[in-house]
This record gives sequence, C-alpha cells and structure tokens, in this order.
Amino acid sequence: MIRVGLGRDLHRLVEGRSFLVGGLRIEAERGELGHSDGDVLAHAVTDALLGAAALGDIGALFPPSDPQWKDADSLVLLGRAWDLVRCEGWELVNLDCVVCCEKPRLLPHRDAVRASLAGVLGVGPDRVFVKGKTGEGLGPVGEGLAVEALALCLLERKERGEP
Repeated sequence: MIRVGLGRDLHRLVEGRSFLVGGLRIEAERGELGHSDGDVLAHAVTDALLGAAALGDIGALFPPSDPQWKDADSLVLLGRAWDLVRCEGWELVNLDCVVCCEKPRLLPHRDAVRASLAGVLGVGPDRVFVKGKTGEGLGPVGEGLAVEALALCLLERKERGEP
C-alpha cells in the first residue's frame, strides 16, 4: 500500500527571530514568527507525513494553545510525528519540498537542509529533496514579508505476508 501526503506552512518574517529551514539556521535579517521555533519547512514536512498516514496534523498533535510547545524545536516535533507514522508501519519512499522566500537564497544550503531532514527521518539524503523558489515580487512571499514551504511525501506500508 502506498500513500501520498501534502503539507504546507506559511510564516510571517519578523526581526529578532532566527530564520530556520529544515533545522538549519540560516543568516538572515528576519526570521519566522511562530509559537514554536517557526521552522516552516519542518512544519510542512510534519503535516505531509501525518496526512499521508491519516494521523492528523501538526496543530492537533502540538497545539499552539499549549504552552509546552512555546519555542519548541520543530525537528523534535517532526521526530515525534515521524515516530507515530513509523509505529503504524509506514516507511518513507521519498520527500520532495519547496521553500518560497525572497531572501535568503536556499541553494547554498540545500545539501545541509536535505541531510538534516534525512537524519531526523532515518533515511539517506537521496530520499529527500528541497527546492528554493521566490515569489517573483507577488504577495507576502514576493514582498519579503513571509516564507512558505510545501512538502509532498510518498509512504509505503507492506501488508502482512509480503516478503
């Protein structure tokens, strides 16, 4: 059995916060505003995995109304969600992601972001890909006011009796 999951997240960019993508802190003038550390890519990946396994979403699992998740490390949240998905018998076939922002450019950091996500998911970086795009001057992303991430995953579960 295979399933596809789609995750999306969008965060406002503000001064005084770190810019985090897939667990990697990248130097930037502004960072994501969020209840947790605001890692937009980790949040999108978490939602994609949970959705594919029909286990809810990041907001249900780690509600922003709960103070224990204030400033939480999003990679820790991703790891906890991934543990739940794996406990249901799912394995990651691949993960494909897009991060949309005007600045900073992601290309110089792509391999480190891929390795970071792959490490949390316990797979090789060849199963994870991350692309950077701009907003072409359109909307909050294009105006440099926000960062958005999309993640698409393919999960596979072997049924009992399969080799």
